[in-house]
Amino acid sequence: MTGAFKVLVDDDRTQLEAFIEDYRIAIEATLDGLNEEQARERLVPSATTLLGLLKHVTWMQRVWFEECVGGGSRVALGLVRSPEESFVVDDGDTIAGVIAAHRQACATARAVVADVPLDAVVTGHRSGPRTVHWVYLQVLRELAHHCGHADILREQILSS
Repeated sequence: MTGAFKVLVDDDRTQLEAFIEDYRIAIEATLDGLNEEQARERLVPSATTLLGLLKHVTWMQRVWFEECVGGGSRVALGLVRSPEESFVVDDGDTIAGVIAAHRQACATARAVVADVPLDAVVTGHRSGPRTVHWVYLQVLRELAHHCGHADILREQILSS
């Protein structure tokens, strides 16, 4: 086919990375225009807050990219041990600080996987070997899941 039609063919990696980037931006955007109190507001029985969600997805990406793909241990990486702990918002946490940590984790994740093929098997996660493709899908799944939570929490905060 020639002429006015341009065929865009993205490979799997390009598509996965684009979707992950979209969700990274989306979850940060749920904090736009909110004050510190709103970002910490608990609207559900769990410890889930907008700021806590961003802390959790930061932790989650570090686990999958820095631990699983990069081979670092949670202790060496300074990561809490469990998903539940990753939601905890400390007194010193601020919107700006948590966003900065998220952006740093994203930059590190990009660097860690930059030269690793999707079919490479990585063994750094405690649950066993995974392909990098599987890691991308897992991160995408978790980001999409938590963006949905964040959208609902933001809607509740803005309507109250």
